[in-house]
Amino acid sequence: MIWDALILGAGAAGMMAAIEAGRRGRRVLVIDHAKAPGEKIRISGGGRCNFTNLGISPERFLSQNPRFAVSALKRFTQWDFIARMDAAGIAWHEKTLGQLFCDGSATQVVQMLVRDMERAGVTLWLDCALGDVRRVGDRFEVDTAQGAQRARSVVVATGGKSIPKMGATGYGYRVAEAFGLPLVETRPALVPLTFADHELAWMRPLAGVALPARVACGRTGFDEAVLFTHRGLSGPAVLQVSSYWREGEAIHVDLLPDREVAAELRAARGKVALRTVLGRWLPERLARHLEEAAGVTGTMAELSGAVLDRVAAGIRNWRLVPVGSEGYRTAEVTLGGVDTAALDGRTMAAKAVPGLYFVGEVVDVTGWLGGYNFQWAWSSGWAAGQDL
Repeated sequence: MIWDALILGAGAAGMMAAIEAGRRGRRVLVIDHAKAPGEKIRISGGGRCNFTNLGISPERFLSQNPRFAVSALKRFTQWDFIARMDAAGIAWHEKTLGQLFCDGSATQVVQMLVRDMERAGVTLWLDCALGDVRRVGDRFEVDTAQGAQRARSVVVATGGKSIPKMGATGYGYRVAEAFGLPLVETRPALVPLTFADHELAWMRPLAGVALPARVACGRTGFDEAVLFTHRGLSGPAVLQVSSYWREGEAIHVDLLPDREVAAELRAARGKVALRTVLGRWLPERLARHLEEAAGVTGTMAELSGAVLDRVAAGIRNWRLVPVGSEGYRTAEVTLGGVDTAALDGRTMAAKAVPGLYFVGEVVDVTGWLGGYNFQWAWSSGWAAGQDL
């Protein structure tokens, strides 16, 4: 049998492409080496799936070509996916910063997608290893654990390298290279940052401390939570900035972005310690560390204005230099991937290889934390599905 389309990967983007192609009457086979479809969907958002964001816009996606994602994101929007959730009767709610989550389990989203594939006549093979992809005449042939499969089109939706314990591999990149498509260097993104031993010596006692802050790298900054860990820094603000950070660069943390710290410290005179004043605004353990790091002793009344200004400057612009990240093991997504210069932004097709498509995380399009990467999966999968 020759299929109209082989979809390699039963994740968010692959299932979306399959649904759209199936609805258009195509004979579609989806193959995944995992034992269940949509595993990243299932574990995302603490098991409730942060399935999109109300604030989807192209500037919140990283790529060597920041305009590449525009077409797909505009043609299948967050509102379109929300409509599908509503039609399926899946209740959802908005959390902070436009993030949308299921009220119940993320498995509802997986079930909706699988049901839509079934209704569209899509065939799904799970626990089936994938091998080489090659051209045979005007068709493609894909080696699988169930034998070679032929199709008019192939959609690579195998994701990136993030969270290898879920089965992530570099398979999609190898397929791209086999057909001569260029790759943008890949690296872990939306990932906790790690620090050298001399930094960890004071960070470890703060493990578990969390607070709202602003974390910046270069001109890009995020106002969200920061979490101290035994390995360094995590929390949404740090995960966000990790996509922009490079080895050797510093990050800058503003622990009190909404306060006039210098003025308030000068006003807080009296026979109290600096840590006591800082403890009104910051977690106690962090307040104590900042006092020790500043080398301050005595009461507020004994501290000069210059000392207080120095303390305030350190709080508002705390410079830290990470040595690395926790890597793909905990990264939520992979930065880089198949170079968008080789793809058609409207269809996700490889320009030089008719019938070959790349969608989702395998492409050099990486969204912010908060539902952006799922929306890219829905939008890019939808776009490919219209062309199969």
